[in-house]
Amino acid sequence: MRVPSIVLAAAALAAGCVGLAPSPPAAAPARSVSLPVQQAWFEGRRVDYISTDVSDAAMASMMGINHVPQLAAAAAPAGSLPGTRNATDRVYKFSKDEQIAVFASAPLPAGADNTSRAYSPLWVVVMVDWVAGRTPRGLVSEEAVLAAEEKGDVKLTRTSIVINCPVVRSADGRGLRGVR
Repeated sequence: MRVPSIVLAAAALAAGCVGLAPSPPAAAPARSVSLPVQQAWFEGRRVDYISTDVSDAAMASMMGINHVPQLAAAAAPAGSLPGTRNATDRVYKFSKDEQIAVFASAPLPAGADNTSRAYSPLWVVVMVDWVAGRTPRGLVSEEAVLAAEEKGDVKLTRTSIVINCPVVRSADGRGLRGVR
């Protein structure tokens, strides 16, 4: 039986294309970036974190990080009942930079073995202002911040700003892979 020449030409073309098929991509060389590490308090111990994104344009410009307005959608709406589930937790930022921030949660430990169900790297910013006539002191946990508010030492103002600040080294000193 004679095979039509068009079929032979198609078969030859297909066979030739096999050699032209792209080979699987080679593994990309390992790359890294360097970001400034900051510290915050969590339950009386320091944790290291990085900041990458924030929903507020002015804060993004000041910090040199990504302005991501959509992050604001991750928080529970203002006025929600305490305990309303959402993707954020609270970070207490001192308005006059009297001290480093206080995180309400952190991974325990940092990395794949984290057991904290409360931790989220997305934070709703709560501004902390010392009341006139009150002496600022170190507040190193959410409990201490809330106790200071209860005593009338500080005023807390929940903002609508959401910031992405993943903890890269937990209070126990364990860090993510590559953290030195």
